[in-house]
Formats: sequence, C-alpha cells, structure tokens
Amino acid sequence: MADRVLIETAEQAKQNQEYAQALADLLFQLADDDFILAYRGSEWLGLAPHIEEDVAFSSMSQDMMGHAVMFYEMLESLGLGKADDIAQLREAKDFRNAILVERKNGTGEYNDNPHYDWAYAIVRSYVYGLYKQVRLEALQQSTYVPLAQVSRKMMTEHRYHLMHWQVWLNQLANSTKDARQRLEAAIAKVWQDAGELSDLGPSKEQIVRFGLIAGEEILRQKWLAKTREIFQSAGLNWPGEPGTASERGRAGEHTADLEQAVATLSEVYRIDPAASW
Repeated sequence: MADRVLIETAEQAKQNQEYAQALADLLFQLADDDFILAYRGSEWLGLAPHIEEDVAFSSMSQDMMGHAVMFYEMLESLGLGKADDIAQLREAKDFRNAILVERKNGTGEYNDNPHYDWAYAIVRSYVYGLYKQVRLEALQQSTYVPLAQVSRKMMTEHRYHLMHWQVWLNQLANSTKDARQRLEAAIAKVWQDAGELSDLGPSKEQIVRFGLIAGEEILRQKWLAKTREIFQSAGLNWPGEPGTASERGRAGEHTADLEQAVATLSEVYRIDPAASW
C-alpha cells in the first residue's frame, strides 16, 4: 500500500512538473508576441500618417504592452524570475514570438532615415489581431484559471483594436489605385510569415493535452475563416495558404530584426536592473 502511494505521488509530481512547463512555454509565446509587436507599433510614434493615428497607434501599442506585462507577471508567479527581468534581460534566442511580429516596419531605423510601410503595419496588425482574437477566445476555456480570467479582460480592449484595423483595411482597399497596390503587396509580404502564428511550439502536445488551449489546427482554421471573411468583405483576393519563414520563432530561431529590437528595448534597463523606473 505504501509503495502504491509513493508511485502515485511520484506520478502526480511528474504531471505537475509537465503541466508547469507546458504552461510556461505557452505564456512565453503569448507574452513575447505582444511585447515585440507592441514595440514595433511604438516605432510609428511621430511617423503615422496623421496626428490622430499617431495617438491611436500609440494607445493600442500601449494596450498590447500591458497585455504582455500580464503574461510576464504570470511567469513570475510560476517562479521563473521577475517580470521585468524576463522581458528585458533575455537574449533574442530565448524569445518565443512568431517571426511575423519581429519584422521591421520597413527600411531604415526609427532615428535614422526611416522609410516605413504603413500598409504593412496595417495588414500585420490586423492579421495578427485576428489570430489573437481566436487565441483569446480559446484561452477563456483554459484549465489554468488565471489565464482564462485575464483573457476575458484583454478581449474587451482587443475588440476596439480590430475595429480600428478594419477601418484602415477598407480605406486602403477602396481608395486610390496606388493605395490598393500597396495594400496587396503588404498582404503578400505578411502572408509569407503568417502561417507560424498558430504554431504552439515544441511543447504543443503537452499544451493541448493539459487543456491550456485548443489545438493548432482548430486555432488555425478559425483564424483563417475569420481572415478570409474580412478580406472578402473588403473586396480583396484570398492569398491562399499562409507561408512560414525558414526560422521558427516558437523554437527560438529568430532574425537579426529581433536582435535589434531586444537590444533597443532593454538598453536602458540593462544599465541598472535594480533601479526603480
């Protein structure tokens, strides 16, 4: 009898450890996606087409950064370090964001001759936003109750983001010939990376088995259906199956764009991580 109890206890401990690891892997994906895309959004400050959009894009990027913070704080609660350290002190190879969100906004740098692509910013934000909507809906059924609760809270803000991107997509699709061509080029560019969004990474089997989120194919099909509907309503051709980059961001394989982003994001914090900011 005692041996049986020990075996069951050991098995339970193993299950708890696997659950915690799967949860952490998922949280890193959720946090890093929002953190890095929020940074790319912040690079439009002062560069957006007009001042109202400057304010709107900055506000939405701030919301997204706030969502990332909530996920990082969950990682802190799991004993994986301070939320600020997790966000600021990791190397690029330790991030688990999708490649799509780390791509630069265009040529040049924010402080050095930036030639950013507004159509690309709109399409990337909207395509990612549509996937995030599907993901947040799925997370509301998560077996990890804090994750389910915070997802409901995020959805309220996120709905307004989607409405904003939809207005811009329709405007670009139905205004001038040049705007339409730029939009179609941006869709083609975004679509080359978009297929990775639904990737749950190396721990996908455990993530799904423990009921943390729905499976990849379920998420993918719901996201594609929503995106197809949006594109059709704007009179846009469906680009077909989305592609994926040669790098796998969910597995820690990234581009030089992420290294630049991480270096910039953490530059001040690394000077003195113990300081109060």
